[in-house]
Amino acid sequence: MIFVCNLHEMPTNVGVLRPSHLVSLVTSAEQPPTPEGILIERHLRIEIDDITEPMPGAVLPERHHVEDLIEFMRVWKHDDDPLLIHCVAGVSRSMASALIALVLKAGGREAEAAQAIRAAAPHAHPNRRIIALADAILGLDGRLVAAREAMGPAEPMTHGPLVRLPLLGGRSS
Repeated sequence: MIFVCNLHEMPTNVGVLRPSHLVSLVTSAEQPPTPEGILIERHLRIEIDDITEPMPGAVLPERHHVEDLIEFMRVWKHDDDPLLIHCVAGVSRSMASALIALVLKAGGREAEAAQAIRAAAPHAHPNRRIIALADAILGLDGRLVAAREAMGPAEPMTHGPLVRLPLLGGRSS
């Protein structure tokens, strides 16, 4: 099971959900301490801003960030405890990461994964740059980008609620 939340609600959700792995996709200034109950090596910190183009003073998501994310998700044993992913709002960086995780654990099925996210989270607006980088790294020939675009517009929301994303059936990595 994959859960997505915002930064403010992350500590409470860790206590309730008891995830085995945590992904924090926020700037270095916003990075939370590793919560009690999560082993430090199971807390991936990716220090990036929620941008798709370079901006002065901001950290653009780069290939190495997404490679680290993909490797971390491949190590997570999805039949164990859940994975919790958060960014500041639970809308863009974290939803891009959740889409990547669903695709990795279902052996592809990009369109189905994107549809599952849209159904569970009308506010989801996966970061386009993170998705494009993952598509290139995974050799998906534009399928992940197309699936993200097919989601259509998101419902505007400043902070998303906790979202539960069951893994798709089928082959897993």
